[in-house]
Amino acid sequence: MRRVGHFVPAGIPLMIVSKGGRLSPEGTAELLAAIDIGPTRTLQQDIEFGVLQIVDIALRAISPAVNDPTTAINCVDQLSRILIRFASREPPDNLLYDPPGTVRVSIEWMHFDRLVVSAFEQIRLYSKTDIAVSLRLLRALNDIAVSTSNPKYRRILTEHGARTIADCAGNFDEENLKLLRARQATLENFSAIPEPAN
Repeated sequence: MRRVGHFVPAGIPLMIVSKGGRLSPEGTAELLAAIDIGPTRTLQQDIEFGVLQIVDIALRAISPAVNDPTTAINCVDQLSRILIRFASREPPDNLLYDPPGTVRVSIEWMHFDRLVVSAFEQIRLYSKTDIAVSLRLLRALNDIAVSTSNPKYRRILTEHGARTIADCAGNFDEENLKLLRARQATLENFSAIPEPAN
């Protein structure tokens, strides 16, 4: 019922077992052994935790008190690297069957769309008055789109690019907006390329 990395207060169920009364003590112990609970999130299995740590650094760098766009840009670069790698992997199945056709387990995994939101949503909102970070954000979206042949992933990235442009619209002069729109156009054009047939 909870994804890896989610906070679980004491007494909150982690899983629901259909007809759990039929489970043997050994079966119950085996299910419980599949779950590891600790006081804090860890990087070993929780990719979102690492992403959010990088985002926190970027947000501090963008803040008016610090005003360090170079660090924010470096963070965006690292986030794009993580997302490129994530997009290249085959996503795990949410449903596990045994025997075929009979669902035995349903697991909520981190999916690409959610990870893109975790990585870029706050940076997009905070960087709408910083042209350098906004341009790098659009470049990162382009880089990820180029690295994947998944049309759904490309559509998600294009939508994030469009939101970046919309956020920046009232904050920059026409010269800077042209630069942003050019990067968005590249993203849209690339994302419109159909997936090659097998």
